[in-house]
This record gives sequence, C-alpha cells and structure tokens, in this order.
Amino acid sequence: MAITDIKAFAHLTATDIETLGHELDSVRRSVEQSLGERDANYIRRTIAAQRALEVAGRAVLFGSRNRWAWVTGTALLSVAKIIENMELGHNISHGQWDWMNDPEIHSSSWEWDMTGPSAQWRRAHNYSHHTYTNVLGKDEDLGFGILRMTRDEPWRPLHLVQPVANLILAATFEWGIALHDWSIEKELSGVPPRQLRSEPNVVFGRKIARQVAKDFVFYPALTGPAFTSTLKANATANLVRNLWAYAVIFCGHFPDGAEKFTIEQLEDETSGEWYLRQMLGSANFKAGPTMAFMSGNLCYQIEHHLFPDLPSNRYPEVAARVRELCDKYDLPYTTGSLGKQYLLAFRTIHKLALPDRFLRRTSDNAPETSSERKFAGITLPTPVTNWNGTEHLHWSIDPATGRRRGLRSALHEAKTVLQEKARHEKEVLREAKRTLKEKARHEKEVLREAKRSLKEKAKAERESLRREYQLRRAAK
Repeated sequence: MAITDIKAFAHLTATDIETLGHELDSVRRSVEQSLGERDANYIRRTIAAQRALEVAGRAVLFGSRNRWAWVTGTALLSVAKIIENMELGHNISHGQWDWMNDPEIHSSSWEWDMTGPSAQWRRAHNYSHHTYTNVLGKDEDLGFGILRMTRDEPWRPLHLVQPVANLILAATFEWGIALHDWSIEKELSGVPPRQLRSEPNVVFGRKIARQVAKDFVFYPALTGPAFTSTLKANATANLVRNLWAYAVIFCGHFPDGAEKFTIEQLEDETSGEWYLRQMLGSANFKAGPTMAFMSGNLCYQIEHHLFPDLPSNRYPEVAARVRELCDKYDLPYTTGSLGKQYLLAFRTIHKLALPDRFLRRTSDNAPETSSERKFAGITLPTPVTNWNGTEHLHWSIDPATGRRRGLRSALHEAKTVLQEKARHEKEVLREAKRTLKEKARHEKEVLREAKRSLKEKAKAERESLRREYQLRRAAK
C-alpha cells in the first residue's frame, strides 16, 4: 500500500513535523510581508509580453499561406499560449496575485485561454488536488481518472491501453483537463447526471463554444484567403501548448519519489503533516530562468504545492529555503532534469499497464510507490520519550557527525541493505549453480563409469560365450 503513517515513513517525530510546519509558516510570512511593486511589475510585464506575442503571431498569420510566415506566426502564437496557460492562467487562478486587489488580475475574474471554464478548474483543482495531494480516493488528479499510476489501484484489463490513452491525453490535454474538472464540478454540486440544463453543463458548453469559435472560426476568418492555413496554425499552437503543459504537469507529479498516500493519512492530519505530504508527494525538475518562466515556475512543483497562492516569481528564493529545511531534517528533495523526470513517469505509465503478476516489486517498495513498510526490519525507528517528556527517535542523531538522520539516510540505508541482499542472493544462486554443475559432472562421470563397466561386462560375456562355443566344437 501507499504511505499510511507519514511520521514513520519520514522518520520524524510529531514534534519534528510540527517544528518543520512552523518553519514553513515562517517562510510564507516572510514572502507575504515582502510583496510589493517589484512583484506587481513582474506580472504586469508578463501580461504585456504575452499579449504582444499573441498579437504579433496573429498578425504574421495573415500571410500564413507563405511557409515562413506560417512557421513564424505559429511559433509566436504557441509561445503566447504557453505563457498564458502556465504563468498567467494557472497562477492567477490560484490567487497568487489577489493581494494586488486588481480586478483584472484576480482569481475570481481571470478567464484563461483553455477549453474548460476557469471557475470549474479552480474549484476542482484548488480543492480536490491541492487539499488532498496524492491521496488515493481523494485526489482526482492522480492519473486523471484514466491512468493507473500506483499499484494500490487494482489492475483492470482496460489499463492495457493506457500507453495509447496517455498519448491521446498529451495531445488533447486541455480537453482532458476540461472534462475532468467538469465531472468534478457536477459531483461537488450534486447535479443529477441527466439534468442537461444544469449550471455546470451550461457554463461548460458556453466556454467550449467561445473557445472553438475563437480559435477555429473567428481568427482564421479574419485572415480571409489564408483561412485554412491559419486554422492549421491555431490547431498546431494548441497542440504545442497541450504537449508542453502535459509534460510539465507529469514531471511534477509522477516521477519516482513523488509519493502516494492512503486515506488513513488524512485522519487527524496536522498542519505540519500537510506540509510534509506536499513535500514528499511532489517533484521538481531543473530549469534555467527561461524554462522556469515557460513552465509557469512549475519546475518548482514542491514549492508550488507548499504555497500554491504565493506569486510564482518568488519560488526560486523559496526553493533555496526549502532545500535548507530538507537538509536540516534529512528529507529528500526530489528533482532531476526535465527529460529524466518525464522518462520516469513514462516508464510508470507503461509498466503499470500490465497486471501485477508481471511486476517485480510490491506497492510497499516500488520506485513509483512505497510506504513505511519498506523499512520494516531495516531502519524503522521507534519513538522514545526522555525523562523530561521530550520525544525523539532512537536513531535520529548520527553519533559520528551529530546531524539528524531522517528519511534521506533511511532511504540510503534501505538501498544499501537491498543491494547487499541482492548481492547475497546472487552469490547464493552462483553457489547453487556451481553445486548443480558439480553434481551434473559427477553424475556424468558415474554414468561414464557405468557405461565402461557394462561394456567390459558385455565383452567378458562375449569372450566367455566364444570360448564355450569353441570347446563344444572341439568336443564334437
């Protein structure tokens, strides 16, 4: 199963976790207190740049029957759509800029350039995903309802096609998100499935009509004779935006190290445990300033899950402080290159398409899913209460360095133990192979000796028969 006891898995006491929570609260307060004109200028410049790119792209597409004009216009429009989706629509809808009290840049009024209504996304994403991050049965974003991303989910024959479903989801990501959020909105609103004129259905239908008309009718029609080539350019820009958004999201949620949790973890979950769940259930990828900007700073997915409503331009400085806390509490900080993180997620998608009988690991000790039970018999700590009532773990301080030993050390120790176990099993198999070879050689020698004995016996019997025959002839 996935993690049921985050304290045991993280090798931290309840006191450790609450102290960690207080330190993360301090990070939040320091950022909130320092917000000001610099941040406001950042988002306004971003909006201006995005709009300039879109206008330039659509202007160039008036000549889209020319090959280079088509390529240039499509590239400009693709970049504009990516920025609008990642750094503007996603982050503004999280309320990251509500502190400005600007009605144009407010989560309640911003409508993004995507198929699904922003309001439905905000309710489904901000509530379902960010409250219950990676909790099985609560986080609807865990596989988006069509992909099996943990062995805790029972395998079904339908999962055999999930490699194909994954490709379709990537290409149509905005539609997958829209349908996903629409379904959650109806569920949260208690709307009967057959009530076609329900508010969620009406709002959803109107947004689809506006979005399709804008990209595939209105703007192509403005270019007159270039209608068809502009239509193709808009479709291509949407595809590029979908593929990029899909890759960024999957790299932040599904590589190895982005842990999953059972619903039991939510029972009496404290603020500190919520913070810790966000840290352990998310993953970053390495990016320079340009890639970070194009990803909406979601290359800092850990920081985003910790503080989803803090302005995204502050995530790099927040990340430095989160790393320091990970070092202090000996917690892993899951990150890697964009390619590596996606390949890990890609491997999980294809691996879990198969029935469990074809998989080597268990759901307690698999690269994509693990639990506190993976440490059973290795490092699982036992809380100890001192004479003064303070709680600690019997192994929590390294006697050699005086540093805290937590999950990072436990994972390293577990890996070492497993490698030693694998080495021992390999040696046992090698010895068994040698024994079998020796046994086979001995049996072969025994058979060869038996064969020689039989030959000798047969030769002696033939010789005896020959002599007897000769004596009978002589007697006659």
